[in-house]
Amino acid sequence: MKIVIASGKGGTGKTTLAVNLAAALGNQAQLLDCDVEEPNAHLFLPLVQGQNETITALVPEVDLERCNFCGACGQLCQFSAIVPLEQTVLIFPEMCHSCGGCYLVCEPGALRERSRELGVIDSGLSQEGVYCVYGRLRVGEAMAPPLIREVKARMDHSRTVIIDAPPGTSCPVIAAMKGADYVVLVTEPTPFGFHDLKLAVETVRTMKLPMGVLINRSDIGTAEVKNYCAQEAIPVLLSLPYSRPVAAAYSRGQLLVKAIPGFKEQMLALFEQISGRRQGS
Repeated sequence: MKIVIASGKGGTGKTTLAVNLAAALGNQAQLLDCDVEEPNAHLFLPLVQGQNETITALVPEVDLERCNFCGACGQLCQFSAIVPLEQTVLIFPEMCHSCGGCYLVCEPGALRERSRELGVIDSGLSQEGVYCVYGRLRVGEAMAPPLIREVKARMDHSRTVIIDAPPGTSCPVIAAMKGADYVVLVTEPTPFGFHDLKLAVETVRTMKLPMGVLINRSDIGTAEVKNYCAQEAIPVLLSLPYSRPVAAAYSRGQLLVKAIPGFKEQMLALFEQISGRRQGS
């Protein structure tokens, strides 16, 4: 099963849930950190055995001596990554989706491929036996989805896959959610949390994915989130009240399933809920 842990905003406890759910499942689980712009799952599940890969993408480079400035490449590109002018051709590598179409329509063969670094992927086993894949986008890189797709390409379908998605509802989140079996939306009962939860719910519904909500720090704020979930028939899978010991363990980078008595059992019960709802959907 592929379970995406997502949130409409940052700071709700999304990564905390993802790493602890994966740690509770142990060697049955694989954790994919698709929050490639601000990854931090590795702080809680550092690798004891792993490998490091530099991920690149192919982008066009123009030979102006062979180019006849026909404009065919620019007409084809829907992302304005290549813009032919009268005497030159502008290329914007950050906008390129590496489809390769521009090479096919270039009759004089003035375009050639070159590699551009997207980021780095670390993969391997954590101390808890969880197989982890962590993506880190190159600083200055504009587009996260290509690296997210590379992270997901290393998915182990023999395990339960926990995907830590980026916060929000933009393109990187869509890339992380695509193909999921279930989405857990982590929120908090505050005005900001409620507002962004509604946006996240709309996104998941547009993608036609089953979902449930986890309310973190549930005893702080208002009842708006619970009332909204009841009105929209969205199951509240778990409510976690504010806990000073939890906050202290988190600040030390500790796994809650190890530091907090009973937390592992809560994570396993959450997983059973998700499994049951997925089978019943």
